[in-house]
Amino acid sequence: MKISYFIHDVGHPDLLRRYEMLRVGGAATSIFGFRRARNPDAEIAGAIVDLGRTFDARFAQRIWAVASAIPSLRRYATRLASSDVILARNLEMLLLAMIARQRYAPAAALVYECLDIHRVMLSSTVAGQALRALERALLRRCEGLMVSSPAFIREYFQRVHPTLPKTFVVENKVFAADTQSGGELEAPPSGPPWRIGWFGMLRCRRSLDVLLHLLRSAPQAIEVVVAGLPAPGVFGDAQATFGGIPGLSFLGPFKDEIELSRLFRSVHFAWTMDFYEAGGNSDLLLPNRLYRAALYGAVPIASASVETGRWLAARAAGFIVNEPIEDNLVALITSMTQESFANAKAALEKISRTELVTGPGECRDLVRALAELRGLRSASSGPARSRGLVAVEQNGWRDHPVGSGTSTPGKADAN
Repeated sequence: MKISYFIHDVGHPDLLRRYEMLRVGGAATSIFGFRRARNPDAEIAGAIVDLGRTFDARFAQRIWAVASAIPSLRRYATRLASSDVILARNLEMLLLAMIARQRYAPAAALVYECLDIHRVMLSSTVAGQALRALERALLRRCEGLMVSSPAFIREYFQRVHPTLPKTFVVENKVFAADTQSGGELEAPPSGPPWRIGWFGMLRCRRSLDVLLHLLRSAPQAIEVVVAGLPAPGVFGDAQATFGGIPGLSFLGPFKDEIELSRLFRSVHFAWTMDFYEAGGNSDLLLPNRLYRAALYGAVPIASASVETGRWLAARAAGFIVNEPIEDNLVALITSMTQESFANAKAALEKISRTELVTGPGECRDLVRALAELRGLRSASSGPARSRGLVAVEQNGWRDHPVGSGTSTPGKADAN
């Protein structure tokens, strides 16, 4: 099984996880991608075909870079021709992948991997309408659509596009090989003060404002630990933004999964809220930090009105906060007791590990499902059509009708 993987950023921190998932599943993967701010992981550098440089928040430049890369694909015609599947993350890469498939690998299955719904895709502007039309045209040529949250299908793709290819939900769970911690792990002291950890990509201004409000309102009851990469477009000067705040510790970037696991285990609660694209992508996604928090024992705090809150409510876990977030969060923390925290930890421990970790069997199931798309492509004159949803669950892959699995938020816990 050979996969050609087109990606917008070869330095993306999730790329190694996806590459390893495909490798463990039995696929040999070549990566075709553009460089941005971060260098690619050394473990996958040898598998990368460098297509050039692109920049965040410069859509026109990225489109030009994609167009400029088309002639260079000829140099890799033999490698592309051997592909069983061409997987493309993001819309501009799907366009390039479709051209590569058409010219050099007509028998390969084409799969669109969409892990975020950009705000422009949800807008009523001319640009939004044009991009949705392009996405619709490209989806008609795809055999598969891969997303990380069922809400992307339920709330966006089903509503916007009348016909979808075979659809996969591959959640942002922790990769099994990354869960080895090694050594002694720090545990948080008995609260109060209660310690909240905000870890990962730091791009949400309102999250910071809410946490600062909590620190001001309950300075003796709370500590906040922040670690990760601040988004330059939101927090230009990280030290000026996060430094010098009483009760808040900013640790900067973390090195790897081992360090990240230690961070989660050192706090009582994990901040899983995201208002960066409230009303759109932020409401639909299931972020990496949700799975890591649950796996490493930090009780997630989430908004009741979004998919993260629905995920937790369906498992009777975490603390789910209604609007007004600021006031209800203060009420939650100031009323927290050792007993209520212990009950929340116990509820978290009841979540099955298979709901939080991607194991080898799931990797094999994914590659097997992609291989079946290659078979469908070969057996028909055009892309296969399906209204079924293939979901990754604790017992593997399972078909069920699109739209099933919709959950309703539970009541907020003491807030």
